[in-house]
Amino acid sequence: MKDTDIQTIYQKTIDFAAEKHGQQKMPNGLPYIVHLSNVAMEAFMVHQYKQDFDLKLAIQLALLHDILEDTNLSFKELKDDFGNTVAEGVLALTKDDKLDKKDQMDDSLNRILDLSKEVAIVKLCDRITNLQKPPKKWGNAKIKKYHFQAIKIAQKLKGKNDYLDNRINKKIEQYKLYL
Repeated sequence: MKDTDIQTIYQKTIDFAAEKHGQQKMPNGLPYIVHLSNVAMEAFMVHQYKQDFDLKLAIQLALLHDILEDTNLSFKELKDDFGNTVAEGVLALTKDDKLDKKDQMDDSLNRILDLSKEVAIVKLCDRITNLQKPPKKWGNAKIKKYHFQAIKIAQKLKGKNDYLDNRINKKIEQYKLYL
């Protein structure tokens, strides 16, 4: 993407994501694009506190982070539209469904650590956004697993951004209410 204006990048990327995610919904019934927008908002807020990362890249990653996992868009199509850096970042944020479910998060976190800090920042923003009241259909085992994964994400990505380190740890502590 050749545009350098953050508003233009945001609009083009969110339009693309909304089209590809189509009618997909969040567990609470809202359009999925709301989740993507919330992750992008976390990235904007982080940048208010510490501008030591490329906000334009982080916004693109935030809005596209689930596109390979949840749509039929191919890596090649994503790369053709947004370039290699964005496509590789989104790929790292995507769980590899060829692996056992128990190994998918560790694999993704390891791939995230091999890339720029923006990818790690988006993973932290995503989990912070998701550490809300769990869906009613989730059982206690799933809630505990999600909490444990959040702790693992916070530990593995610690040091990528001090503001997010504090924010995710507070959200993890608050999430204990649902255990």
